[in-house]
Amino acid sequence: MANPSRPVSGFEKLDLSPEMLRSLRRAGYAEPTPVQAGVIPAALDGDDVVGQAQTGTGKTAAFVIPMLELLDVDTKYPEPQAMILVPTRELAMQVHDEFEKLAHGSSLTCAAIYGGTPIRRQIERLRKGANAIVGTPGRVIDHISRRTLKLHDIDMVVLDEADRMLDIGFRPDIEKILRACPEDRQTLLLSATVPPPIEKIARKYMRNPQRLEFSPQKIAASSIDQYYFTVDQDKKFELLDKLIEREKPKQAIIFCRTKRGTDRIYEKLSKKYDKVGVIHGDLPQPVRNRAMSELRDGKIRLLVATDVVGRGIDVSTVSHIVNFDIPQYCDDYIHRVGRTGRMGADGVAYTFVLPDEGEELTRIEMRIDTLLKPAAMPEMDLVAPTARAVEIELDPESLREMEEKKAVQARLGRGRTGRRKRGL
Repeated sequence: MANPSRPVSGFEKLDLSPEMLRSLRRAGYAEPTPVQAGVIPAALDGDDVVGQAQTGTGKTAAFVIPMLELLDVDTKYPEPQAMILVPTRELAMQVHDEFEKLAHGSSLTCAAIYGGTPIRRQIERLRKGANAIVGTPGRVIDHISRRTLKLHDIDMVVLDEADRMLDIGFRPDIEKILRACPEDRQTLLLSATVPPPIEKIARKYMRNPQRLEFSPQKIAASSIDQYYFTVDQDKKFELLDKLIEREKPKQAIIFCRTKRGTDRIYEKLSKKYDKVGVIHGDLPQPVRNRAMSELRDGKIRLLVATDVVGRGIDVSTVSHIVNFDIPQYCDDYIHRVGRTGRMGADGVAYTFVLPDEGEELTRIEMRIDTLLKPAAMPEMDLVAPTARAVEIELDPESLREMEEKKAVQARLGRGRTGRRKRGL
């Protein structure tokens, strides 16, 4: 724990209250991250903000700190004055915990409302009053329809991981919630990517927002070493086993594409290794909560998961990511890999690629503007002897895009026809 008497010089420059500076010292926050240094002053000035930044860069504190500074502490049983919308239950709990940590010593409170838990308990919590709420759009809509949540006093709305919320179909709910809030509210939108649907929401529901860019030149963090194995489907688990034995990760998250596949890998790993956990969307919320808590506490060393933990989960001790299944979407790769290398720490990511998945790997490399390094497991034949290298004919648009990227262009130059080969 940081010494409470030590100055917090970096945060003092942000014109924060003495109470907030004491809270930051207690939490061990010494210097603001670039995201915090950019978003906090704009938010304190009352501006709307569109901030683009990867997870693991201090985004949560970047909006919680100004929110705490701007909330009214004098109302004893308030209707909520601030609302944070997030894509997942796990992220709702994480944001709630950050709020409570930074609100230490004040009377400000936050209520978390999300699916997978009894709604009656949440109704009772809302009845007692809360200065802020954090929730998933679907459950927020549920409370609005039951009239157990009133938004007429909302002064600030935060859309956290906005791109992910749109990815999983929350756009109608988000727009309905924003229309139910006062028009003169302040809106902060934070997202790892800002595709056209996000831009449309910003234009429609925000007032001349400041646009702040905190993404590094390389989308995937430079502190993460990224490799791929070309491997047959029936040899993937053997490769995973040998990789764990070789790497001896401090903590690893193993991403699978399906819930059934996640359970299957979890069962196999549990027979050989201790401290193995599993998370996917079909598990009861208390089970998912316990797994996340045990991961943070170091009681889980190997977590097998779907993309439900691919965003917004901040566990700084994860040293390895293994994409047992290559992700369906490029941005899911970015967020999976972002679970390691947190806050500048080193990390390593391995992706298992089937012989016919070279095109998917190419798309990921184009998206992150980085070539994954080929990896080998000398004691294994990763592909059947009869397997052949897969040639992928790129369409002209993709080829032009790749030619604009220096690193990818170098690789394309190895072939005489402009085709891409994945050597096995």
